[in-house]
Amino acid sequence: MEINYNGFKLSVKDVLNFVSKEEILSVQSEIQNAEELLKNKSGKGSDYLGWLELPSNISDDEIKNIEKSAKALANISDIIVVIGIGGSYLGARAVIDALSNNFKSLQRKKLRYPLVLYAGENIGEDYLYNLLEILDKKDYSLIVISKSGTTTEPAIAFRILKNHLEKKYGKKQTRKRIVAITDNSKGALKKLADTEKYKSFVIPDDVGGRYSVLTPVGLLPIASSGFNINELLSGAKEMSEFLNTETSLEKNPANLYAAVRNILHRKGKAIEILVSYTPSMNIFIEWWKQLYGESEGKEGKGIFPAGVNFTTDLHSMGQWIQEGTRNIFETVVWIENAKRNLTVPEDKQNLDELNYLAGKNLNEINEKAMLGTAMAHVDGGVPNILISISELNEYYLGMLIYFFEKACGVSGYMLGVNPFNQPGVEMYKKNMFKLLGKK
Repeated sequence: MEINYNGFKLSVKDVLNFVSKEEILSVQSEIQNAEELLKNKSGKGSDYLGWLELPSNISDDEIKNIEKSAKALANISDIIVVIGIGGSYLGARAVIDALSNNFKSLQRKKLRYPLVLYAGENIGEDYLYNLLEILDKKDYSLIVISKSGTTTEPAIAFRILKNHLEKKYGKKQTRKRIVAITDNSKGALKKLADTEKYKSFVIPDDVGGRYSVLTPVGLLPIASSGFNINELLSGAKEMSEFLNTETSLEKNPANLYAAVRNILHRKGKAIEILVSYTPSMNIFIEWWKQLYGESEGKEGKGIFPAGVNFTTDLHSMGQWIQEGTRNIFETVVWIENAKRNLTVPEDKQNLDELNYLAGKNLNEINEKAMLGTAMAHVDGGVPNILISISELNEYYLGMLIYFFEKACGVSGYMLGVNPFNQPGVEMYKKNMFKLLGKK
């Protein structure tokens, strides 16, 4: 079974040794029910379904406002620090890392757009100290993202960095260097932004953090890095319209993906490994892990989301995947066309015995590694799902983001959980606050 649409492809042919086509088609009624719950907003967590229409509902005026603010920050900054945790930074970082030069931070020539760094995603003292050492010597600005303004990790980082900004530039100039993305009407960050007159954008009430990359939460940092948010939204809109025209498992890739992963789960495949053969997709995998882990892992249920980057991790995790406990399946995200062309040269001595590869470009070799690995893993008892996009750009990333979001909503309802809450996240906070003496 394979679905192709405008440079996006989903293939489950390497699952059919483990799950028959008839088994897949037999869950069509479950898929239909999940689709109805989303469409009619009648399922668990229906207050957080604003992401469904985001690509179409965001206005031209808001996009222009985001682009204007991004340009203003870029004009005064060598570095922009994005302060946030979880969905408040992972989506933006996933897109920025995927589209950036892998060694951007080491380039000697002056960058056309600011370097984006991150804070508030950890409480590492040395990490933040080292960041301050860099910021001492650079012009920088902050994008702080928090609905409440009181989430511990970003709140600590913001307090320290705001204090550093005010000492470096004074309060008046600092106001130009902070943009807050927060609640529309309440919360500590909203109150501070209003008091200090920071430029601010709204996190929609009906969009949870892990689904927020196509709101200002993701769009402002992405635009500040010089990437085309119109193209990102265009790809997401194209995918949303495609997925909403047909619910059939043979025509709708999000529904087919949700169906296959749930059937595999019911057959004992408790772990899904997302695989990329492109190093710049590493943070995209982290975004996917949060999306699916936080959406499905509750009530003693859920497929555990893991991630690897091949071929690198074939030399560390490859043995376990090939011959370890048979409770896993893989989903490969493949980029068909590389941005650059690099070929293996001929060598007269051929001491490394690589002349059989001379003249071949690395993407072709990488593809054969991907195909060979899939064959080996399927033979070893690991079902493989293949998702491919034509190239790594804003448009196709937009398609991929919306595809995974929609499939996650459908899959969560198939599992019988609320895909849009995260009650378990609060438990560590209560213990931490108690240990720190918060009253």
